[in-house]
This record gives sequence, structure tokens and C-alpha cells, in this order.
Amino acid sequence: MSQATDTQQHTAGSGGPVGYAAGIKDVVVLELKQRLRSRGWYIMLAIWFLLTGLVTWLTWASWNASQAAQRAYSDFTPAQTGPGSMIFEVVLAFVLLFALLVAPALSANAVNGDRAGGTLAILQVTLLQPGQILWGKFFAAWFAALAFLVASTPFLVIGVALGGMTPGHVIVALLMLAVEVGVVCAVGVGISALAGRPLFSIVVTYLAVAGLVIGTLIAFGLGTGLTQGTIMANQPNYREYQPLSNGPVEPEYTCSGPLREQPAARTERVAWFLAMNPYVVVADAIPYPERTDPQGFTSVGAIENISQGARYAMAGPEGTFPCANGEAKPRYLAQEAPLWPLGLGLQLVLAGLLMWLGWRSLRTPAHRLASGTRIA
Repeated sequence: MSQATDTQQHTAGSGGPVGYAAGIKDVVVLELKQRLRSRGWYIMLAIWFLLTGLVTWLTWASWNASQAAQRAYSDFTPAQTGPGSMIFEVVLAFVLLFALLVAPALSANAVNGDRAGGTLAILQVTLLQPGQILWGKFFAAWFAALAFLVASTPFLVIGVALGGMTPGHVIVALLMLAVEVGVVCAVGVGISALAGRPLFSIVVTYLAVAGLVIGTLIAFGLGTGLTQGTIMANQPNYREYQPLSNGPVEPEYTCSGPLREQPAARTERVAWFLAMNPYVVVADAIPYPERTDPQGFTSVGAIENISQGARYAMAGPEGTFPCANGEAKPRYLAQEAPLWPLGLGLQLVLAGLLMWLGWRSLRTPAHRLASGTRIA
């Protein structure tokens, strides 16, 4: 037994990528075994599955009711594309919302929870390096959070089965959801390594998530008021609205008259705030179909509207202001230059900084400890 223990410690602490990865694997296995022994984790997973199924059913029932009302009280019925697109967008928004709520609970006490229980020092006195402990805690929290995404996958696939979506939409959505959950788990583990109390780290992690989701919107709104500028534009002349006309819908106005300087908000200067929002990152990465047909304009869902709103902000008045530079602007902005890499890059910088600071706090010997910190 002593020989086996020595061999395991040698493998975990040996140099090279293989030995480093073996140490991370040992921590991941240990963490997952502890989580799988807990009955609460399975209860949360079952509740997650039932809630996602309930949201899916309510969305499908709402779509059927709206279609029945249109057929009963209107002679004009839009083209039927099936409830798949609506179900996909609602379930995706719901899953992302609750994933951002579950991930901090699974990661924000990963390190200081062991410190409070007196088990962190046991890992630190082994041949495991601080980075191996930290990465092991991160991957264990991430894998546990991914189980909730796996449970919600069947309901996203329903969007493909009911029409309006393709398998590519589900694959990209799941990949981006997994990445966003990983970012939140990295933030939680980093804060957990820095904070002395589990409750404090959980609260701070939730505040960080709220800053990404809500704080970015507030920062963009306040920043827009500070970026007032001007744009050269002339007068738009809107056509008369004809809902049953078979003629082209766009452009919806023509431009005439001399160009004049008009006030406009330079939203492109602060659009990077929106890019950091998890909803914007996920929405902008999904490859939506082209909706630039001049014969009609297909309404878009909530998630696609989020992507369009961010693209409007990134385009600025040159791409959205009516008759800017004497040109009519389209109502729908095509997905030409992706916005999500910028937002994801900024999120990774934040997560990487917190993980690096957490790694520094796990180095031994510790020269300074907070008052009341438990060693073993």
C-alpha cells in the first residue's frame, strides 16, 4: 500500500505535462466522488430537468394558442415555420439564466470550503502543485455544471424536431453555453481561492455574474449618454404601410434633401460593454439564417433580438441612423463581423486574472494568513 501511495504521489508531482495532468485528474476524481455521494446534487438535477420540460411545454402551448387566435380573428395568417424556433429561443434563454445561477453555487466554495473544513492543507502538503489543485477544482465544478446542460439538451433538440431550426443551431448553442458556464466556474474558483469565507466568496461570485449580465447593460446605457456626437444625414421619406402588399418591403424609406449635421449617440465607442454580456456572447455566436429578403421581413425571436441590438450598438450611427450619409439603412443587420469573440475574450481575461490570483494565494509556504483562517 505504501508503494502504491508513493507511486501515485510521484505521478502527481512529477514534472512534464503528463505528470501535471495526472495531478489535475486526481483532484477532479476526488472532487467528483464527493459530489456524487451527495443526494442534493441529484435532486437539483431532477428539478432542473422538470423545470426545463415545463418551460418547453408552456412555450409550445403558448405558440399553439397564438396560432389559434390568429386563425379565428384574422383573415391573414403568416407563413408557418413551426414552434421549433420559439421553443429553442425560450429554452435557451431559460437554460442560460439558470446555468448562470447554478455555476456559482458549484464553484464559489470549491477552495475555501475545503479550507474551512480543514482538508485543503492535506492536499497542499502532498506533491500536488497549487496549479494542479486549482485546475482540478475548476474542472470538477465545470463538469458538475455541464451535467445540467446535458439534462436540458433534449429540450433544445425539440426545436429541430418541430421545425425552424437546424442541428447546427443546437450544437453551437450548447458549445457556447458550456463555454459561458466554464467562465463562471473559473471566476467562482478564483474568488474561492482568494476569499477566506465560503459565504463571502459565493456572494462575490454572484455579484460578478450580475455585473456581467446586468452591470454591462447599465454601463452601456450610462456610457451612451457620454458619447454624444453628430452624423451627416438628410431627410427620410417613409412609404405608406401596406401589410398585404406583395411588393418589396425594404428599403422602407427613401432619402432626399441636402446632408445636414444631426445629433447622434456614438454607441460604437461603448459597445464593448455589451459584448461582455453572456447573453450577447451566446446569441451572437448562433448562425441565424439570412433575413435580408426585400420581399418581406421575418420576425426574430428574443435571443436573435439580443444579437441584433448588440450589432446596432457596434455599427453606430453610420450603420443605423436613418439616411446617414444619404443612404437608407436596413432594419436587419447581417452577421458579417462577429461580435462574440470580443466579449468572450474579455470574459476570459477576467477569469484568467482571478485564476492567477487564486494560484498565488495557494502557494506554500503561506507568508501571511487572514485572521481566523483554519490550517488543518
